[in-house]
Amino acid sequence: MDTTNVPAAVHADATDAAIAWWIVAPGEGEHRPEPLPPRGDGEALVRTLWTGISRGTESLVARCEVPESERDRMRAPFQSGDFPFPVKYGYLNVGVVEEGPDDLVGRTVFSLFPHQSRFVVPADALTVVPDDVPARRAVLAGAVETAVNILWDAEPHLGDRVIVVGAGMIGCAVAALAGRIPGVEVTIVDVDPAKADVSASLGVGFADPADELPPADIVIEASGNGAGLQHALRAAATDGLIVVASWYGSRPIPLDLGADFHSRRLTIRSSQVGAVAASRRSRRSTHDRLALALRLLADPAFDTLLADSSPWTDLPRLTADLAEGTAGALCHTIDWSEA
Repeated sequence: MDTTNVPAAVHADATDAAIAWWIVAPGEGEHRPEPLPPRGDGEALVRTLWTGISRGTESLVARCEVPESERDRMRAPFQSGDFPFPVKYGYLNVGVVEEGPDDLVGRTVFSLFPHQSRFVVPADALTVVPDDVPARRAVLAGAVETAVNILWDAEPHLGDRVIVVGAGMIGCAVAALAGRIPGVEVTIVDVDPAKADVSASLGVGFADPADELPPADIVIEASGNGAGLQHALRAAATDGLIVVASWYGSRPIPLDLGADFHSRRLTIRSSQVGAVAASRRSRRSTHDRLALALRLLADPAFDTLLADSSPWTDLPRLTADLAEGTAGALCHTIDWSEA
């Protein structure tokens, strides 16, 4: 096992300790030994198999760009520490239950837990991964759950033209699901021509921002930058809907609402995964939404969204890449099997 950048104290043999990744400064972090609390009734001890890096949000955390006004709302469910630093952050975790309720022991589970080798959580915070979904692919559950919520907000209809701006993990997940709605024509727009192969693997179209496309009934902005949002307004048809799925953190995003914005009667709608979309909120819980996302991940096409994998000891480099903006757009997975 590569132990580069891992303090010797982290490798203690105590069975009541885990290894956790903490971000301590912009682009910098450290592995820390994490004491495990005794497991109580209704709780489970989970050994992590994989975690995933959610590039959009974790880049903002790594760069200290979580606005002070949003720090409470942006807390991950099992976050430790406070923004900006030091903070233990993350929410894409797939592991196996070592101890807990009989119906969970030995099962592969998804949870919203940060980057940590083992942990104790309430059993109801775990969602069982279906048998036909590989453990590494299940890391995408958070992205697919977000995509489900975005499409509940967007409400595409049969025969609609949908443009997704940004071929990152969320944008591609949205496109993959929207493309499975009968009659819906989906095109991903991205500045990176290499994303054409990703789009083809997902069964949807691809275009450069300079390409001429028919106006879209729905444009979903998932690029994470202001130019993408401005392009989304230009790409929408008259009376069209622009759903903003990006979160820009503390960066101001200028937007031109002059020219024909009003005459075309465009609608801009926000979408955020923290609450179930209003159109479904009275009938679906967040647990229902996550369980649906995991069922949808039985489709092997989603493997296209998995990028490289690294051992947990590589988190210092990956965090620096997040802060510098050089991290890949798709889901980089962290292998905890040797932790």
